[in-house]
Amino acid sequence: MSAAGRFLRSWALFAAGVLVWEVATRLAGHPFFPPPSTILVTGARLWFAGPVERAFLGDTVLDDVLPSVLRAVTGFAVAALVGVGLGTVLGRSRTGMQWCGPLFAFARAIPPPALIPVFLVLFGIGGRMQVVTIAFAATWPILLNTVDGVRSLDPVQAETVRALRMPPGHRLVLVVLPAALPKIFAGLRLSLSISVILMVVSELVGSVDGIGFQLRQAQHAFDFPVMWAWVVALGVVGLGLNAVLLAVEQRALRWQPTRATGVPR
Repeated sequence: MSAAGRFLRSWALFAAGVLVWEVATRLAGHPFFPPPSTILVTGARLWFAGPVERAFLGDTVLDDVLPSVLRAVTGFAVAALVGVGLGTVLGRSRTGMQWCGPLFAFARAIPPPALIPVFLVLFGIGGRMQVVTIAFAATWPILLNTVDGVRSLDPVQAETVRALRMPPGHRLVLVVLPAALPKIFAGLRLSLSISVILMVVSELVGSVDGIGFQLRQAQHAFDFPVMWAWVVALGVVGLGLNAVLLAVEQRALRWQPTRATGVPR
């Protein structure tokens, strides 16, 4: 199938949904639910009213969108480093999860938004508190998937490694981590979604800029087209970050036969 055909097939249902939304909202005339065309015009006014030398990007893109993306990416990167590193150590240990499992289960059970007041006291209002909140929530899926991936080494691979008497460091880098990558990336995809969610939640409470802050300001001002425009911006940010992660995953896992032949996993 051609690239244009794949694009149409992927976005046909989305376009149909937007069309139904446009017709339904225009027939209803409800002030809380403006038509998509109104939201699009409002978003264009917010984000693309800048000078030519800035590629027409408005002040809100530089002052709110970029800081939000930076917080989400930073918190996600911290979670990835901690989750993969600690998960690898615990996965290779025979008793590590027996000691740490109850503590992890307790920490995972605490809703991250409930810890925002604690993080506000510890780190104050600003980006540091938001990054810590995002990293705390996003660490768990990566860590647990890494532990599971490191422990689920194929028996044939394990026997081959023992037969070759491969040193522990080479075994970890050349065999264990590559075999665990599919599960690690599954955790990364879930954690990326959590990072975007916690980015918004933390900005609703403890921020003076960002998408969540602007969303709250529009809600308080009863400016519903602007509020919906920021909701759409969140969707675009999440879609863009997910596309980048999928591209990295495709490149990192291209050695897998199912990906090389195009067969879905």
